[in-house]
Amino acid sequence: MTQFMKHITSRQNAIVTRYRDIARGIKDGDQRLLLDGPRLVDQALAAGLTVRHALVSTDALERLDVAAIVRRLETIGVELASATSAVMDAASPVQSPSELVAITDRPPDSEGRLYASSRPLTIIACDIQNPGNLGAIIRVAEAAGATGVVAAGACANPFGWKALRGSMGSALRLPIAAASSVDQAVSDARRHGCRIAAAIPRDGHLMFRAHLTTPLAMLIGGEGSGLPQSLLDSVDEQITIPMEPPVESLNVAIAAALLVYEARRQRGH
Repeated sequence: MTQFMKHITSRQNAIVTRYRDIARGIKDGDQRLLLDGPRLVDQALAAGLTVRHALVSTDALERLDVAAIVRRLETIGVELASATSAVMDAASPVQSPSELVAITDRPPDSEGRLYASSRPLTIIACDIQNPGNLGAIIRVAEAAGATGVVAAGACANPFGWKALRGSMGSALRLPIAAASSVDQAVSDARRHGCRIAAAIPRDGHLMFRAHLTTPLAMLIGGEGSGLPQSLLDSVDEQITIPMEPPVESLNVAIAAALLVYEARRQRGH
């Protein structure tokens, strides 16, 4: 422990309460993020986000990776506190508490960057309610070179702690926007010159024959009912991933991965 670091021993401490509130989205939920684990804190620093506070387990202060991040936080003047394992258990929302958690500012609004490319490839996640799935979609979007993700309709919060963990830090870098409805997201994409494609489980164009090289927004439907027929009737192309029977559907994040990588292949990357 550094000489001037505050040490917290009570689970009822106001700082611990703040961490719990942000994790639940009930305080500063629109402006602050909870980063759970050294990897996310490290990536937030690399992304240039403003870290407001960090809480580190006293048991982890001797770990080289954690100590290195703590030194970086100290160097830039971040308020730090150490805590007992019981306090970390209260501050960290995961079942097995992390050695380091932090509060950071939310990334700046990315709406203007989604379509800044001359040939954008944006994923519109429609009513994806599982935050782990949404985070995985964001991760694969960045990995495959997509230009951004729109969380549309009844989507989970892409900046909630579960989605952030699922994205493995991609949500801190990739342009992400929210749309109150799928119709709004589609309208915004069309306004920026994108064709609209939709993933459907059967009877669409096979993805290997789909036209994915132009400016494109790809609709990925929710885990349950998928995309409504009224929306499908309005898109430019319906795309199906080939599956051998009796398999009828894929996990939504896996489907997004296959489609965005096929787009990457067609675009010559």
